[in-house]
Amino acid sequence: MERTDDGGARRIVVISTGGTIASRWQGTGYAADASGDAVLATAPLPEGVTVEVVDLFNVNSSRMTAAHQLALLRTVHETLADPRVDGVVVTHGTDTLEETAFLLDLHHTDPRPVVLTGAQRPFGTGDGDGPGNLYDALQVASTVRDLGVLVVFDGRVHAARGTVKTRTLDADAFSDPSAARLGRVGFSRVDIARRPRRPEPLPLPAAARTASPDDPGATPLPRVDVVTHHSGGDTVLFEAALAAGARGIVLEATGAGNATPEVVEAVAAAVARGVLVAVTTRVPAGPLAEIYTGGGAVDLVAAGALLTGTLRAAQARIAVLAALLAEDERSGTDSAATGSAVTGADPAEAGRPGAGPSVTGSARSTALLRRLLDGPVRDEPAWAADTAHPVADASVAARA
Repeated sequence: MERTDDGGARRIVVISTGGTIASRWQGTGYAADASGDAVLATAPLPEGVTVEVVDLFNVNSSRMTAAHQLALLRTVHETLADPRVDGVVVTHGTDTLEETAFLLDLHHTDPRPVVLTGAQRPFGTGDGDGPGNLYDALQVASTVRDLGVLVVFDGRVHAARGTVKTRTLDADAFSDPSAARLGRVGFSRVDIARRPRRPEPLPLPAAARTASPDDPGATPLPRVDVVTHHSGGDTVLFEAALAAGARGIVLEATGAGNATPEVVEAVAAAVARGVLVAVTTRVPAGPLAEIYTGGGAVDLVAAGALLTGTLRAAQARIAVLAALLAEDERSGTDSAATGSAVTGADPAEAGRPGAGPSVTGSARSTALLRRLLDGPVRDEPAWAADTAHPVADASVAARA
């Protein structure tokens, strides 16, 4: 599939959120402080494109919170409510761009594009990559449709899902380690090779209507933590996340999704309390698979955890958050059941603080999370359960 500039006028809204593309020297280091207009002034505009700028906030993206991301999600939806807008570009720091892009994509129901971009070199530097990236993002936003949320960086077009920051400093900062990029942009031309695979988008969550970075406590949001397993790892950090009130935990396991029997027990107990547990891996590329028992993915799935396919920890966490936000929006219709079976509480006490989610709510959020995650929840094992011929496929054996 190929898309090129047809010469028609295009109206693009640029939403500025900070990051390196807006960062200037502060005496001891760089920090985001340049306005969206200042950032836009560094880049030429593609022919036939008019731009409006929205200065939403201005932060280093390592400081990005769920309140920031939900406020951005709301602003994107409000912007696209205007039928005269042809597309949206979001300038964003690279540290957490993959998380924000995926949250936007999970809730993107419009055929018009939303494109995220940024920079690896600060604002105003002679060799800065921000102006070129912004030009390319505007070019893509003005020419494509029906591709969901995109990441445009260093002449490459990526789908939001699966795309992560893979290089700390290089200009070619983003890729999907498990899939090919969508296309390229350059010389006033956008070439798209494939369409991204996306689940059915979610509606705007209620929390996005009120979330404010200036008052993060005004809209209580679900806590979702990431816990990494490693050699010699135990359940201390997993239990600490639960004690801190986590309603979802992403377990970053080893290999194709493996931990220990002790971790499996902790996961089973958490799931029984209505906590969503998703299992990803520390390995950069490839899907998770149910191969091993003894604390491996076979046992983690049996304990109630969901495997994340090719999604890695940061985006898996966003999927868990999105599922919980969607369930919170529905929980008002099911508040009488809150906590009854999960905690053993009497139904009359349902809805009290700390009672936990209802069985129905937990099942709904688990089913939704299953849909949002990449790939099936339970794949056939990569290796056959045959002691005489333990490797079912020579290609699997070669990869092992």
